[in-house]
Amino acid sequence: MCGIAGAISFIEDMREDMKIYEKMQRALLRRGPDQHSMMLTREAALIHTRLAVIDIDGGRQPMSCGKYTIVYNGELYNTAELRKELSEDFSFDTHSDTEVVLKSYIKWGSSCVDKFNGIFAFAVYDEQEHRVFLARDRIGVKPLFYYDTGSKLIFASELPALLEHPDIPHEIDAQGAAELLLIAPGRTIGCGVIRGVKELNAGWCGYYSTEGLSLWEYWRLRAYELRESFAQTAEHVRELVLDSIRRQLVSDVPVCTFLSGGLDSSLISSVAASELKKQGKTLSTFSVDYRDNDKYFQSSHFQPDSDPEYISCMAEYLGTDHHRTVVDTPELIAALDEATEARGLPGMADVDASLLLFCREIKKYGTVALSGECADEIFGGYPWYRDKDIRMTDGFPWAQSTAYRKRFICDDYAAKIDAEEYVYSAYRKTADYAMKLPEDSPLEYRMREMTQLNFHWFMQTLLDRKDRMSMYSGLEVRVPFCDYRIAEYLYNVPWEYKDYMGREKGLLREAMKEWLPEKVLWRKKSPYPKTHNPAFLEGVTAKLRNILDNGGERLTQLVKREELEKLLRHEEHVQWYGQLMNLPQTIAFFIQLNYWLERFDIKISI
Repeated sequence: MCGIAGAISFIEDMREDMKIYEKMQRALLRRGPDQHSMMLTREAALIHTRLAVIDIDGGRQPMSCGKYTIVYNGELYNTAELRKELSEDFSFDTHSDTEVVLKSYIKWGSSCVDKFNGIFAFAVYDEQEHRVFLARDRIGVKPLFYYDTGSKLIFASELPALLEHPDIPHEIDAQGAAELLLIAPGRTIGCGVIRGVKELNAGWCGYYSTEGLSLWEYWRLRAYELRESFAQTAEHVRELVLDSIRRQLVSDVPVCTFLSGGLDSSLISSVAASELKKQGKTLSTFSVDYRDNDKYFQSSHFQPDSDPEYISCMAEYLGTDHHRTVVDTPELIAALDEATEARGLPGMADVDASLLLFCREIKKYGTVALSGECADEIFGGYPWYRDKDIRMTDGFPWAQSTAYRKRFICDDYAAKIDAEEYVYSAYRKTADYAMKLPEDSPLEYRMREMTQLNFHWFMQTLLDRKDRMSMYSGLEVRVPFCDYRIAEYLYNVPWEYKDYMGREKGLLREAMKEWLPEKVLWRKKSPYPKTHNPAFLEGVTAKLRNILDNGGERLTQLVKREELEKLLRHEEHVQWYGQLMNLPQTIAFFIQLNYWLERFDIKISI
């Protein structure tokens, strides 16, 4: 995993801006602490920082072959198969996947992306054709932001690196305000929040040339009729999941796993432990908790029980070398600013900050970890898939707070934003985009919409979080359930199968039942843990109070001071973003928003 950035112009001389590109590179060093380099020509600046995982010595970038040069962030999980196919036309100087990606492009051109199984964002510059090819993986695990000035294309893995270029405006307009106050911590597909900044959509690629920027979609979830019995489907799921996990264990550095005691991380850990045992190795597993959570935990519909009991069960069952990280409230509050720095935007408050601290601890032991993200979106694990009332609600099921949120928007922006229309049109556009079949029942029709909504919105928010918080510590986190083959197949599995035995992810449980003890296999879904300590609410309240008492001018240019004051009086307990963000997290979000505005010198453009 790495950080990439660059600029392409057919008018300006890129060699004159060396100091700018050095700043962009420094902003990406946390993503790639092991090696860094760049290539400058008259037309192109290609910047790379490397986290060395495969072929430590041979995988250096930018990497060139003839007239082509690549900068690449990601991991291919079918490298061996592609290298074998390419060996008919090419010899290889390294065993890195970077060289395979580059030579795949040389052989197949833009259609190379159809060949890849992996997570990636990359740019290939063609010196003779005067163009650069950009691509992002099908599901959007790896990021790629860009800004088109009209005479130059500037791109980077992260917003902070992009903002180091003087051509990028440090401004938000009405759309940016709507994203921050009505959508965040989610983001509209392709929106970079900063005025004029965009993100290459997941499953998209294209060229920037003398004719400008041309992008297209190369992959999406497609509907087809599945003609398999439940038993055949379960077998198919088992094969896909096992193959994905095993492929993602390939590394030249030690691999570990996240272990929460939930179904998804436990399955990955079980398969990983089995594979490492064949090599005479013991799997290292990692979990996170909060100081005094056992004292303050309260069972709820969304989180019926806490994790420690199940973590201990799995660690003992698998015989792993388990490490437990305990986060205390003061360090959690202190990490809110750093989490904002890492994401490049205000985010999920303590849910981001705790993951940042957790990844920092894991990095002390290893460089590659596997995590269970995305199983809930793909297999239908969330309550909003299964609650009939929530499922049929016409709107984002995790974000029913538009009326509350719009109260915070300052008057100047509120006059320009139709809050309900902004959010609803984003929802409707995604729901309508979901591919359906004429023979779909009303239930299957809606479940396809629900899957697409989760795929493009909720899942992307969590993938953003996982990428930024982990890479900020130079930790590569792989997500086996994000294998596009699993997503393609499950999109067409009937809801009746997914809901086997009336249980969330019932199909996955049945398919993988041989890999887990009964206690964990049938455990009710429990989300990523958050702090229940009342000291967190007290601490963030004091911190936001201090911001307002000492100015907070930039924040209150965007957000109504009177609503912030009301928030600090704890008069209402409205969910900001589903069950993940309640009153304490909403206060923490505004702390992050204030930090972001000041840290990146963001101007409020009315």
